[in-house]
Amino acid sequence: MSDQTTPLRVLVVGCGNMGASHATAYHTHDGFEICGIVSTGKSKEVLNEKLGGGYPLFNDFYEALEATKPDAVCISTYPDTHEAFAVKAFENGCHVFIEKPVADSVAGAERVVQAAKDAGKKLVVGYILRHHPSWEKFVELSHELGKPLVMRMNLNQQSQTSMWTLHRNLMKSLSPIVDCGVHYIDVMCQMTRSKPTQVYAIGARLTNEIPAGNYNYGQLQIRFEDGSVGWYEAGWGPMISETAFFVKDVIGPDGSVSIVAKEAGGAGKSSSIEAHTKTESIRFHHAALNDKDEFVEEDSWINLQDEPDHQELCNREQRYFLKSIRENIDLSDHMDDAVNSLRIAFACDESVRTGQVVML
Repeated sequence: MSDQTTPLRVLVVGCGNMGASHATAYHTHDGFEICGIVSTGKSKEVLNEKLGGGYPLFNDFYEALEATKPDAVCISTYPDTHEAFAVKAFENGCHVFIEKPVADSVAGAERVVQAAKDAGKKLVVGYILRHHPSWEKFVELSHELGKPLVMRMNLNQQSQTSMWTLHRNLMKSLSPIVDCGVHYIDVMCQMTRSKPTQVYAIGARLTNEIPAGNYNYGQLQIRFEDGSVGWYEAGWGPMISETAFFVKDVIGPDGSVSIVAKEAGGAGKSSSIEAHTKTESIRFHHAALNDKDEFVEEDSWINLQDEPDHQELCNREQRYFLKSIRENIDLSDHMDDAVNSLRIAFACDESVRTGQVVML
C-alpha cells in the first residue's frame, strides 16, 4: 500500500492537448504535486502560466528526471518517444501514466510492460473512453444484442492550423488507424469478449505533406472468433469530409445500440477534441417482431446525466492512476489489453501496406 496522505510527486512530459489536460488534473487534485514540466518548445511556458506559474521547467526529459526524482511520470509526447521515456522512468523507480499508444511498435509496447513488471510499478495507459460512463453503458448494452455483433465506428477529423500541425507530426511515426484506432479496437474487444482472428485494411495518402510511406486516410475491418465483425475509419487533414464523420454503432440479432451525438456530430466539430468523447444520447433499437412482423417495442433513448467534458475525463483517468498506486490494483489485464489493441492496429497497418489479409 502506498502512503494515503503524501501527494504523489509527478513529472509532466509533453504539454500539448493531452499533456496540458493531465497537468491541469494534477494541479487541481491534492493527491498530486507537479514537480516539473518538460517540453522541447514553448508549450511548457504557456502551460505553466495557465496553471499560475511556479513550476520548474525543463527542455530535456532525462535531465528533468534526474533533477526532480519524481514518484511518477506522465508521458504525453509523440509516440516515438514513449518507449524510451517509460522504460527510463521505470528504471528510476517511477510509476507511469502514458498516453496511447504505449509505444510505436508492438515489441516496444511489450518492453514497456515488462519494465513496469520488473520495477514493480504501475503503468496506466490513457484509454480515455474506459472512464466515460456513456461509453461504459454503450459496451454494457452491446452485451444484450446477442451474437454475432456488427460494429461500425469512425472518427474522421477535418483539421487545419494547430490540429493539422499535430496530425502531420503524429504521422511521422504512426498512421491515423493506429493512433486513434487503438481506442475503438479496445471497445470492440470489450463488446465481443472474443478473440480477433484476422484483419484487412485499406488506406490512401491524400497529401504530400506527410512521409511517402504513410497515409492519412484508413479503414480497417476485423473478424472475431465468435463470428462478429467490425470496421473502423479514420482520416486526418484539411481535405477530410465532415459528412458522417461520427459513427458509433453496434448491431446484433436482437437489435442495435447507437451513440447519437446531435451537437458533437455537427458541422465544424470533427477537429474538436471536446467532441471526440461526447455522446449526448444512446439509442437502443429492439428487433423483436409480433405475428404481423411489426416491432413490438419502440426504440429506447438513454440520456445519462453524467456527461463529463474532456477535462473531467482526464481528471478521472488521473484519479484512477492514483487509486491504482494507493490501493495496489493489479493492472495485468489493463496492460495486456493495451498491448493487444496495439498489436491488432499494427496488423491493420501491415494490411494497408501489403494489400493482404493478416491472420492474428
